[in-house]
Amino acid sequence: MVIGWNLRQVMAENGMFATTDLVEPLRQRGVEISRQMVHRVVTKTPQRINVDLLAALCDILDCTPNDLLELRHEQSRSASAAGETGPDRGPGIGDLRPIRARVRRPDE
Repeated sequence: MVIGWNLRQVMAENGMFATTDLVEPLRQRGVEISRQMVHRVVTKTPQRINVDLLAALCDILDCTPNDLLELRHEQSRSASAAGETGPDRGPGIGDLRPIRARVRRPDE
């Protein structure tokens, strides 16, 4: 069993795609942490999390701790090697996938 950290996905669902989007809302709620620390909290699963930070994130993103933290069964390496696909694999965040862009020259 592992704890899944869904902060980045919940942020994306709320239209927040940059880690710096959280700095000012956290500061407004009395949570003073550096931009670098916000980046770490968003991009990596924290080993520990301050309850004040968790409460502020839930308030900012209008979610519950259950939306941010998810208990998952860890998949075996053989399943990963077999090339299984799922919502946690491949590009994108959860069910959100990037939209392929087409670059065109001005004369086209």
